[in-house]
Amino acid sequence: MGKYRFAALAGLAACVVLLGGCEETATKQVAVRPPAPTPVRILDFSRQPLPFPDQLAYSTWPEPLPAIDALVEQVQASYDAGQLASKEKDFDKADEDFNRATNLLLASGFEADSDPRLSKLVDQLGEVVQSDELAAAKGAEEQESETPAEPAPIDEIADLTLPAGDPRLAQKAEKELLSVRHDLPLTINDSVLQYLSFFTTTRGRAIVEHGLERGGRYDGMIRRVLQQEGVPQDLIYLAQAESAFQPQAVSRAGARGIWQFMPYRGEEYDLERNYWIDERSDPEKATHAAARHLRDLYGMFGDWYLVMAAYNSGPLNVAKGIERTGYADFWELKKRNVLPKQTQNYVPIILALALVAKDPAAYGVHVSPEQPPVEEPVKLSHPINLGLAADAAGVDVDDIRAINPELLRNVTPNEDGFQLALPVGTVKNFEMNVAQVPEDKWTSWRLHTVEEGETLSDIARHYRVTVPAIVAANHLEAHATMPAGFLMNVPTPPPVVRLVHYRVRRGDSLEGIADRYDVTVAELKRWNHITGNRAPRGARLRIYAGSGMAAATTSKGKPAQSSSPSAANTPTQVPEKSAPVAHKVEPGETLYSIARQYQTTVSALRESNPFLTGRPLQVGDILTILQ
Repeated sequence: MGKYRFAALAGLAACVVLLGGCEETATKQVAVRPPAPTPVRILDFSRQPLPFPDQLAYSTWPEPLPAIDALVEQVQASYDAGQLASKEKDFDKADEDFNRATNLLLASGFEADSDPRLSKLVDQLGEVVQSDELAAAKGAEEQESETPAEPAPIDEIADLTLPAGDPRLAQKAEKELLSVRHDLPLTINDSVLQYLSFFTTTRGRAIVEHGLERGGRYDGMIRRVLQQEGVPQDLIYLAQAESAFQPQAVSRAGARGIWQFMPYRGEEYDLERNYWIDERSDPEKATHAAARHLRDLYGMFGDWYLVMAAYNSGPLNVAKGIERTGYADFWELKKRNVLPKQTQNYVPIILALALVAKDPAAYGVHVSPEQPPVEEPVKLSHPINLGLAADAAGVDVDDIRAINPELLRNVTPNEDGFQLALPVGTVKNFEMNVAQVPEDKWTSWRLHTVEEGETLSDIARHYRVTVPAIVAANHLEAHATMPAGFLMNVPTPPPVVRLVHYRVRRGDSLEGIADRYDVTVAELKRWNHITGNRAPRGARLRIYAGSGMAAATTSKGKPAQSSSPSAANTPTQVPEKSAPVAHKVEPGETLYSIARQYQTTVSALRESNPFLTGRPLQVGDILTILQ
């Protein structure tokens, strides 16, 4: 996973938790241990217990102190050693040196803007994180990162070669058909029996149980929507096969959500997709869209088996199969092998899932369904980081993500009046607590509840920030006493870009890979010198995950078009460039932190602001940001 991410660099720790689920094999997760702090022999006011000493009232110094001189000397020496080691291709040594320089800065307790030399060093270390050349050299030694996807059952089993089914199960299933309600025609034949038998094995049973347990969250909503849209409620088992009811499931081809919509199909049914959100992951909106699509397909084919086949492989493939054979019958098309293999297995899998789901105990399946989420909306006047929202509401951030799965970012959309779902009963706490954070800091600050015996140093280390930054954010007096339970503002740094290496597999598309890692197809091509529109199978791609450019939109706010698996040569639209932005430099900011805020580089900032060539960044400077 690359040590050049500098987990210690002013708190640039990124934890990408993306959920996807349409591939059998997920890449291996690599555990990364942050480097141990390096002791520094300089003045350190940050380790004082509460209440705070007088010295902590100052976040800047009028002139360099001997302690800062010592710090600059040590950091510069470690940085220079890292540069030398990287040129000599001793990357482990370079990692060690760069991390030592970072830890020295953090352990000092000094703000970066307290001395122009510190500010320059922070920017230099930040540039190392964004260095394509250095990352590429190190990349040969990188292990594959965990693919942020959970395999969907349909992709896990559709290509399996299964033995003949157990004939005793056929008798059981036929009796079941007489006793259970169903509004979708259910058939028992050799193909269905194969999968019915598979679902009684240990592996198959686990797949069914996982889907049915997760489905408890959405079962009532899905059945209600299917009824409203006038399609069979048993089509709920299509969603179980597609995603196991995982709203953030992402396939290699770029399909997303419970119903696994491709981007172009989601746009066709009014599912919004932009930089901030992807409504393909909104369970209710996507269910309405899927029901309408299924209803439209039934209008084309007049047969629910053909509808399910068309949902999987596209209506054109099914129409061509009918034209070639003269049979508008799924089983005949399967027999004559005119449909893709996965589609031939797709319908039997759904029918077998439906049979097991209607009488789980009869097949040895034991399910404890999850409960539907209970939530209430809060209307926002400003974008907010989900971590801060969780802090203010007094809940875990994963709880907020779970009930807002359409959010692509850890920040809500920049849209006045956006409604964020919160766990029921927490809105009052949220509104009261978030009021102590300035609105313009909602995307960059957190709230922390002081624990018994906790010091400022403890809090600073936890959030990877400096003590003076915390003092300034809370307007603390020199002798303030902070009791346990006090809610404290904590400024936090932006996330870091991480280098990932991904091996292209069968079925991958550039769109799908880009969607998983929050990047654009154009970036994938540039980083890997790809000239065509297909993912080169077997290639090892370099991906700078977390660069924040996924789900790019055009200047009109419409989602960029993406190609489907069957039309992979369709060019992907590239978003138009925005007008330059003027940014006024505030205390505590560096070129690197500003570059991360605007998703650019320090070098680009220097190029667009030539006055920075001869002097360091100063508070009050007006920077031109080219986007």
